[in-house]
This record gives sequence, C-alpha cells and structure tokens, in this order.
Amino acid sequence: MRKRRAVWTGVSVAIVMCCLFASRPARAAQSSRAPVAPPIAPVRPVTDTYFGTDLVDPYRYLETLTDPVVQAWMRQQDGYARAVLARLPGREALLHRIRAVEEAAPARVWGVVPLLDGSCLYLKRHPGEAVARLYRRDVSGAETLVADPARIPLAPAVRRKGRAGIHGFAVSPDGKYIAIGIVAGGDTVNGELHVLEVATGKEIGDVIPRIGAEAWWPSWLPDSKAIVYGRLQPLTAGAPATALRQNFRAYLHVLGTAPDLDRPVFGQGVGSLLLNPRDLAFVRVAPGSRYAVGVVGGGEFSAFYLAPVEALSTSSPSWRPVAGFADRVASVVVHDDDLYVLTAQDAPRARILRTDARQPNLAAAEILLPESPAVILGMQAAQDALYVSLLDAGVMRVQRVPYGAHPLPEEVRLPVQGTAHVGTDPRLPGAFLYLSAWTEAERIWRYDPVNRQVIDTHLEPLGPNDRPTAIASREVQVVSHDGTRVPLSIVFPTGMAPDGSHPTLLVGYGAYGASLRPAFEVARLAWHEQGGIYAVCHVRGGGEFGQEWHLAGKGPTKPNTWRDFIACAEYLTREGYTSSARLAGFGRSAGGILIGRALTERPNLFAAVLDTAGMSDMLRYVQTANGTVDSPEFGTVTTASGVETLLAMSAYHHVVDGTAYPAILLQTGSNDSVVEPSQMAKLAARLQAATISRKPVLLRVEYGSGHPAPSAGSAYEQRLADEWSFLLWQFGVPGFQL
Repeated sequence: MRKRRAVWTGVSVAIVMCCLFASRPARAAQSSRAPVAPPIAPVRPVTDTYFGTDLVDPYRYLETLTDPVVQAWMRQQDGYARAVLARLPGREALLHRIRAVEEAAPARVWGVVPLLDGSCLYLKRHPGEAVARLYRRDVSGAETLVADPARIPLAPAVRRKGRAGIHGFAVSPDGKYIAIGIVAGGDTVNGELHVLEVATGKEIGDVIPRIGAEAWWPSWLPDSKAIVYGRLQPLTAGAPATALRQNFRAYLHVLGTAPDLDRPVFGQGVGSLLLNPRDLAFVRVAPGSRYAVGVVGGGEFSAFYLAPVEALSTSSPSWRPVAGFADRVASVVVHDDDLYVLTAQDAPRARILRTDARQPNLAAAEILLPESPAVILGMQAAQDALYVSLLDAGVMRVQRVPYGAHPLPEEVRLPVQGTAHVGTDPRLPGAFLYLSAWTEAERIWRYDPVNRQVIDTHLEPLGPNDRPTAIASREVQVVSHDGTRVPLSIVFPTGMAPDGSHPTLLVGYGAYGASLRPAFEVARLAWHEQGGIYAVCHVRGGGEFGQEWHLAGKGPTKPNTWRDFIACAEYLTREGYTSSARLAGFGRSAGGILIGRALTERPNLFAAVLDTAGMSDMLRYVQTANGTVDSPEFGTVTTASGVETLLAMSAYHHVVDGTAYPAILLQTGSNDSVVEPSQMAKLAARLQAATISRKPVLLRVEYGSGHPAPSAGSAYEQRLADEWSFLLWQFGVPGFQL
C-alpha cells in the first residue's frame, strides 16, 4: 500500500441544515420546538498506524456507545432527523397508504413445519401485528394458537431490550415438544431458548440463555428427550468485545436438567477438534436420521463432520471429517446411508455429489447432478426424493431427484416464475414450496410427488393487493465499467413513459455470494403509486452466476460491486427511466459498502441516498465482535494488503471535505450487534462536517431495535414512510415540499 498520511482538518462548524426552513417562515413558526440543526460532533482525532501508513480517525470516540455524551449526541441526531421528517407535508398521507396496502391482507404465514399426524405448525402475523405468533392447524383445518412471544416470560435483562419475537422453532420427532428461540428488541446475541408442549403451549421449565441467533438453531435427538443447540460463551469481566462470538460451540441439553450442566458436543476443544476460534460450530440432526452433521463456519462454504447420533450422548463424541474448507462445500444432506454434497469445487455454479455416509470419500464420489448453466442453490431431503433449488437467468427452478441408482432429475412445474424456497421433512413425501415474483406476493404450495401436482395449501389467504395489475417488471443487462454484463431488475408502474421523470430507488447488496431474488413487498405499492420505480442491481459479490460472480466482488475485487451499481444507475438515467435529480441509491448492512462507495465515488449521480445499518468503516468493523467472523469475506488488518483492501471499501475514509454530497438518510438500530451503531454514527458525523451542498444528512436511530431489515408492524411502516417521503422531498415531487 502506498505510504501516505490521511489527515482531516476537522470542520469546526457543520450546520448542514441551518437554512433548511429559512424559505418557509410560516412552517418554521409552527415547529418552533424542533431543533434547527443536527448536533455538531467535535473532532477528536485518533491516529492508527498500519504497516507504516498513518490513518487519522476524527470520530473514534463515537464507538464508545456506552458513553453518556455519545448517547446524548445520538439521541439528538435522531430527534432532529425525526423532527425534519415529521414536517414533510406528504408523509402522513403516505404512511396512511402504506398501512392500508400492508394490512389489507388477511394474514402472512411462513415457516411451515408438517407433523406426522397430518397437522402443521407455522408462524403467522395478522394485520397490525408487529411480530408473528406460532399456530397449529390440524387435519380438519382448525387453527389453534401455540405460542405468543409477548406472553413468554424472559429474563429482565432480555425483556428490557424491547418487543419479543420468535426467531425460529424446532419440533421434537414425536411431535410433543417444541423448542422456540426468543429474541427481544432485535438483540440477536442475548436470546433465550424455551421448550413448550405443542398440545397446550405450556412451558415445561427448560429455558436456555445466551443463544446467538447465527447458529443457535436446535436439533432434537431421536428420543425427543434432548436437543443440540448453539450457545455463545459467557464473557468474563474485561474481555474484549471481539471475544463474544469466539469459540462458538454446540451443546447437548437433556430435558429437565439445568442449562449450566449442558456439555459441549461439537466445536473448539471437543475431542480432537482444533478449529479457528472465529468459526461458528453447530450440529444438525435431521428427523429420522442415524447421523449428526457437524458444521464449522456457516458461511458460503463450511467444513463438515459426521458422527452417529447416539455418540452425542457419550462423554466425548468422535467426529469423522467429511469435507474441509478447501473442498468448497456449501451443504450436505444425509438420507439413509447416502451422503449428498453440494460443492463448487471444479464447478463454479455448483454440482451435487453422492458418497457413502459410512465411509465418505469426496474424491471417489458419484456425480449425481453435474454443473450446468443454472446455479445450484440448495437441496432438501424428503422421503421420496432430493429436491434441488436452482437459479436460472434470474428465475428459480426446482428439480426432484429420486433416490436410487442413476436417477433422472424431474422438473417441478411451478405456477409462479420467480423465487422458490423449498421445505421438506425426510419422513414425509413431497415438499412445501414458497413461491413469489417481483409482482406477486409469496404464497405457500405443496408438491404432490404421486400426482406430479403443485397444490395451493390455502395456509395464506390471497390478499387484495397480492397480485397487482398496475405494476410490471423487466429484466435487462447493463454493461459495467470493465465490459461485464450485470443483470438489472426493474419494477415499474404499467404505462410508464420513458421521459426521465420517475422517482427511482436503486437497490444493491453484493456480498457473501448471496443473490437478490425476485420478491414482492406489498407496501411497495405505495411507492409505485407515486410513479416510483424500484430497481435491483445484481452486482458482483453476490451469487447470481455462482462462485465466479461472488469472487469478482469479494476482497480485493470489491470495487466491482459499487462500480456495477454505478453502471446500473447510469443505465436508468440514460434509458429514460429517471434522471439524477430523481434517483436514489439504497444499501443495507454489507450493502452499506456498495452505497457508501457509490456515494463517495459519484456524489453527483444521486439526488439522495439511503444507508441502513451499513458497513462504512471497514478497518474498524472487522475488529468488532461480528467483524472478526466476516474477515474472510472482506479482509483483515493483520496484513498490508488486507488493510489496503479494507481501506478501498471504507466510505468513511473516502469522504472529502468541501464536496457537494446528495441528501442522505442514515439509519441504525440501538441493539444492532451485527453492524454496530457506531458505523452509521461516525459516517453521519463525517458527512455532516464535509458536505457543502446544504442538503440534509440525517441519522435516524430505531431504539429498541436490532439489525434493521424488512419487517412488519408500525415501526416498519414508519420507517418506509420516512424513507420514501424523504426521497420524494429531495426529488422535488409536489405534495412533499417544505
């Protein structure tokens, strides 16, 4: 990395919004109590030296989130942001419309788990409810409530975080018990696991603390008397925050015993296992299987181990290695004594191998499903066959691969062309299919392998807005900066004229090999009714074209991610969908890298930017509790090349004083343990000090919330109303101007 000294002088006065209300004295008088400007963050530089290069961090102190001064500053930032947003003339009407379309559907259902008696369990949220509750439907169609997270008693330290929600659940093999993960206020590192009776919904007394949401998910042992689950280690006094997710291990809990007596059965230090402390280590036991699968890593590729299920009850289970990280294995599935392996080794778009679970040997494994132009995303084992999910030219397909020698894959004919998520039970034939598209809400179907039919389960009634005719979608390919063709999905009002006038929100992500697949959000109709376009740029770093697409936007190649995004933005303006005066970019979480660097590289390309819980100071992020787990994706500060890579993708370090930045709305959750709130706080302070455009730079904080994501309920609707009214204000749309 070229030696240099990056020093910011620190602007002493940064009242970005001092003239915001100057041209509207009447409205200013109506809001005399509203703050006139966001609070200025003093510059307190800290210098870090990385391999001979000095970097100055002017707002390092904002990382100390427990400091009362920092807390007060963030409260004032949030108060100012909400005061500005509340004054936008069209906001309340927009919020009313969002609520109307969002809550018109009778209910939303997901997470269906079939039981052997023909009934099923599922999560369901009714209109106006912020969180889902757990229900059971019997064979007659009668529905009963099993668990309401609001009524489950939690430890005071957990409860005070905020509203409780069900993070996931697992049913015992005999269908008698259910293990439920509960988190409060979005805090995914301080959850609790509760065991309830399915028939009555009553707790049986087993409560396990400190379940980390990344890999806590429990698996039941065949006798329905014990579970294996993941748990974070307790931190000792003075331990660094980075230790929180270190040495994550899987534990065995026998019903009726104290959690403190639970012993680790997989992970660092169990038997002869020697693992990287940063790697997650968890166990999966499929219903009816004789094998337990140990997983190390949990990212795009993991290391896998096998052990007999009964070995988990011994004092020291012996784990047989199946695949290491070098084998590039994404998942494994066991059916009887067959081990199915999904790998990208010598197949960037993945293939499926089959080997003997009793003596697994990948080198001699049979190729069950070879690589093809379609990307193999996943596989699920049912009683009758292996069900395989593929992504083909932006549309998902499902194949049924029968068990036995030399099977011929069968295409499952889907009634919806878009996204298809598959759910199976190894003890039952067929599969549940969750189907959606850009212009059609998700519904739940059941595939009958006997009649080769996809049948509507009617678990989720069709809402009046779930199949709108007023919007359409289009798939195009955009030539990026280096000639690569990048997919772009565009959802727009029907009859739209290509006159460059349409408010447009361009979204991207580009990390971990994750694909942005067709998805419909009914609330988005309120955006389209404003003439709005919603576009998704499938940038490199994602998995739309398999492993090669991911590697082309990972680590040192990360600049392709935001430059693909810039190319898509330019396409939308060039082709008459919109103009820079009515174009906004959006990124969330790892998508904060994309939007932050697109913002700092091309500030004149966007009228506004939304950055939610975004990674912005990567040199500091990878040193946080969650960042240490993510270093294989982004880089590390332990090498000079790693520092150079992280610096290139850090928006915080590319903000330039005296630049006319667009309007910016930054958002974070106070309980966010994935991307710490300081990432957004520091970027807000830096941008407020640097910009000369006199356009707003707002920091909105959701207190009692974790890592912000698409959700439901009042807080979600308020967030959308704030975001979209902010954009329409900045686009100059009549009815939203101060």
